[in-house]
Amino acid sequence: MKGSSANIVIKNKKASHDYEFLEKFIAGIKLSGTEIKSIRLGKATIADSYCYFSNGELYLKGMHIAEYWWGNLNNHDPLRDRKLLLTSRELRKIERKVKETGLTIIVIRVFINDRGLAKTEIAISKGKKEYDKRETLKRKDASREMDRMRKH
Repeated sequence: MKGSSANIVIKNKKASHDYEFLEKFIAGIKLSGTEIKSIRLGKATIADSYCYFSNGELYLKGMHIAEYWWGNLNNHDPLRDRKLLLTSRELRKIERKVKETGLTIIVIRVFINDRGLAKTEIAISKGKKEYDKRETLKRKDASREMDRMRKH
């Protein structure tokens, strides 16, 4: 079971288009039993999710984990806020940066590590302006064109 679920990666494709990542962190997620089973089946979305601080702890908001098919009355709430597990030093560092400069904490991806635990990659990020987004697209197209020319 562990081998098949280790390659589950749920990505936030919109994040790199809308935000510029300044610093990345890997955090654990505090989940219930039916939530981890749904993630292992790939039944989660993080398109509009972000993180916020409450009482010195970091929480993930907006992550949708579908209810587990074989879950019973004890099934989880799909949109509940989930606690992220980081060291206290990392939490202080992130909180300081976000409060000082008005940056946001965006979820980039959720994955299952080699030990079978759910982890999330978060980034302290700054929103891109419209012209920044166009510039990024131009750069991508140019590099894609150069790669195409190298192949031929």
